[in-house]
Amino acid sequence: MKFSTRTDVQAPHDFVFASVSDFEYFERQALRRGVKLRRTDGFGARGQGVAWTGEFTYRGRQREAEAQVAQFDPGTFYTIEGTTGGLEVTYRVEVIALSRRRSRLMMSIDLRPQTLSARLLVQSLKLAKGNLSRRFETRVAEYGAKLADRHAARAV
Repeated sequence: MKFSTRTDVQAPHDFVFASVSDFEYFERQALRRGVKLRRTDGFGARGQGVAWTGEFTYRGRQREAEAQVAQFDPGTFYTIEGTTGGLEVTYRVEVIALSRRRSRLMMSIDLRPQTLSARLLVQSLKLAKGNLSRRFETRVAEYGAKLADRHAARAV
């Protein structure tokens, strides 16, 4: 099952890509939300090979996850591949310059079940796909607006 969306951001390409590939920022956000996250490749690196393990609570159960940056093309895109509970997840982020001050941010998430319980989870998600797609699109659009605001505040 795949979710994908895109949004245009009123900020330069380099700023947008630097922001969406700031893994340390996203690590801090996950920790604030109660995820027990640990970087397994060492700190400071940005690019292919960056890896994490984590524990989080979902639907009342403690879950474990592993993820790593599988592809990283500086300034263009990156792909994170991960596994959790029999579910393989691929997350892709791509940034395209539309002009000097405007960029297009594209994100997609692909869920592939590997076990029966994961298939049941994905099946239940398919029933709510319309609602989940709208929520995903809204969150990406809000993130794009936040990036534009951060860039505007920096430029002043």
